[in-house]
Amino acid sequence: MNEIGFTQVVSRGCGIDVHKKVVVATINGAGLKPQTREFSTFTSSLTSLKEWLLSEGVTHVAMESTGVYWKPVYRILECAELTVWIVNARHIKYVPGHKTDKKDSAWLCKLLLAGLLKPSYIPRKQQRILRDLTRYRKKLIEQNASEQNRLLRILEDCNIKLSSVLSHVSGVAGTKLIDKLCNGQTITMSDVEEVYHWRMQCSRSDLYEACQGFVESHHIYLLQMIKANIAHTERVILDINRQVRYLLEPYEHRVEQLRDIPGLDRKTVEDLIAEIGLDMSVFPTEKHLASWVGICPGNNESAGKKKVDESHTATNKPKQP
Repeated sequence: MNEIGFTQVVSRGCGIDVHKKVVVATINGAGLKPQTREFSTFTSSLTSLKEWLLSEGVTHVAMESTGVYWKPVYRILECAELTVWIVNARHIKYVPGHKTDKKDSAWLCKLLLAGLLKPSYIPRKQQRILRDLTRYRKKLIEQNASEQNRLLRILEDCNIKLSSVLSHVSGVAGTKLIDKLCNGQTITMSDVEEVYHWRMQCSRSDLYEACQGFVESHHIYLLQMIKANIAHTERVILDINRQVRYLLEPYEHRVEQLRDIPGLDRKTVEDLIAEIGLDMSVFPTEKHLASWVGICPGNNESAGKKKVDESHTATNKPKQP
């Protein structure tokens, strides 16, 4: 079978096949003898990889966005002397044959030298740090919501029907009554009078009846544990909020400009900046931005018929590097 040849565009390049425990790197280019070496993913070994590439005069590096394993490799290789490209695995599918790590890295290197790879957009380090914080904050908020639902399920198990008479069980009135139940107290009419207000759609008697159930000792224990977990998570969220505000201090005027848009509160603006950044010049058009954030459905048309890939539906957001 004839060797596939390409016109060389990149002078000296390196293709890296990334795995959890090892990375396989192949270098080639003008004045270089093709070499393939294997390195472990320990920091010292990856540093040796970087020093080897710099000593050989390599200017461009390409590797797949394999899970999260590419991230430490990218952090170590990211420097002024090296241009590191993270490429989509679907764009570099190897020709049929015996697949090995060495062949994968060599194929990556060949495509890189030929200029046939398209790098993925990788946000700057400051934005990546901010994005880690806002995404973790989102997970914690979702976790608290799950804990609130779990608390309500326990109350239903006790036949406490607050969710049937209150539109917002997590409101001030509902929270005070639940706190009393968590402390093992029996709700009295005076407790109801203390929290009742005219905006409630239920009557005082209905609210009182909704709080009468059979709360046993193990229910009280579970309710207290859930409340403590929610309180702890809320404290962590407040700490993250302070850290996010600290990172965004240099761009506070941009934050305030975005908050002028109807419907955007402080948290939404922070999440928006963390996800897409403030420099829109990295996206040639608004369509590129929509595609990058995963809200643009893909096209797969042949012979006038559009095919649907069940594994990649329009509702599935693609993984971002």
